[in-house]
Amino acid sequence: QMCEKFTVCQNSMEMLLHNNLNLPKVTEEDGDFLTFLSFQDKCLRKISSGLYTFQTYLKYIQETFISENQNVESLSYSTEHLARTIRQMVINPEEVIIPDAATQESLRTKLKSTKAWTEKITIHLILRDFTSFMEKTVRAVRYLKNTRSFSV
Repeated sequence: QMCEKFTVCQNSMEMLLHNNLNLPKVTEEDGDFLTFLSFQDKCLRKISSGLYTFQTYLKYIQETFISENQNVESLSYSTEHLARTIRQMVINPEEVIIPDAATQESLRTKLKSTKAWTEKITIHLILRDFTSFMEKTVRAVRYLKNTRSFSV
């Protein structure tokens, strides 16, 4: 939708130049691929922490992309619920990194300071990386569900 509405597409040079966002990622080192079994707890901590971090980015989108406010609000609520659920599965839930209010406010201020013409690109990058993060989260949770006896 972003590409169609605002002509913000994958190959945009502007988008590549301004991709200085520090968005959460689940990587192979986090153990969400073939070696998942030995890194389950580390992977779950990383996923939960990443979901909590994405909350600030989703709040920014909700405040900026007004026409999709209700959809983003629903997405944000579901993301927070998933983060809490996965955090409960971690051996030591206190090890899950949850950004404090000052960190969240600092990030929101930084995001809001972007020029209007990069706003759409920023939203696109956040949503693209959030989608990638969620795809890997789903794979990890499915794998975990198939190797452990619990339900998510």
